[in-house]
Amino acid sequence: MKDDPTHPFRRSHEDAKTAKSIPDTPQTRAPAYRLAYTDVDFMMREELRPVRLQLELLKPQLIMDERGIESTIVMFGGARIPAPANKDSAKTPYLAELSHYYEEARLFAKAMTQRSMQEYGREFVICTGGGPGVMEAGNRGAHEAGGQSIGLNIVLPHEQAPNEFVTPDLSFNFHYFAIRKMHFLMRAKAICVFPGGFGTLDEMFEALTLIQTKRMAKIPFILFGRDFWCEIINWERLKEAGTISPEDLDLVSFVETAEEAVAVIDGWDYENCS
Repeated sequence: MKDDPTHPFRRSHEDAKTAKSIPDTPQTRAPAYRLAYTDVDFMMREELRPVRLQLELLKPQLIMDERGIESTIVMFGGARIPAPANKDSAKTPYLAELSHYYEEARLFAKAMTQRSMQEYGREFVICTGGGPGVMEAGNRGAHEAGGQSIGLNIVLPHEQAPNEFVTPDLSFNFHYFAIRKMHFLMRAKAICVFPGGFGTLDEMFEALTLIQTKRMAKIPFILFGRDFWCEIINWERLKEAGTISPEDLDLVSFVETAEEAVAVIDGWDYENCS
């Protein structure tokens, strides 16, 4: 590769390899002598946070670009919602009742992935948080359709491994919630939100705020389960109080089934929405 005219200098990985085979002396053992980009202690310094933020934004970006992914369908939802076959193990009776949304998430992801594959897997790629529950259902549906899907995992105090249905080469891990959220929305052509907890609410309202304030293009914003969402959020009261505008409620579509969600996306005029 050293004769490659586009890379006239030694590559960084070559120097990193060479640096491991140097003589063992007090000088070479000193932390100061380590190559900066291979020095984990150096990279973890407080002053290097801007660099870590940039790297965490750049790594998934480059990999998705290399795989030709142009747009995504984002699926948010509760990690605790079980598959219908496992609903007897749910922590509460209400969670057991919500298990049918696992199946709707799976069917929706499968249908959208079948469409994605007609575009060589570049458009409408399923993107989830990579964990269990609704996230697993989304990746599972994509896997069953024979397509790829993205999992954006994050390091939590309790260990959470990616679910088994995420495409391995598109399984990412994050330290910064903010950067993870950027990757959820940077390519999004639709956002589907299933019943969930604090994390789901956080992701939902941040995305809605970006659309409301026109910092992000208007796209289909689909909430599965009208009864659930209208019970935990008094949308009409927000409008009556004047804390949101009446037209803000038009940003959201309520559905119950995968077929209804697909219909919302099919009826969306992407060219004239901004």
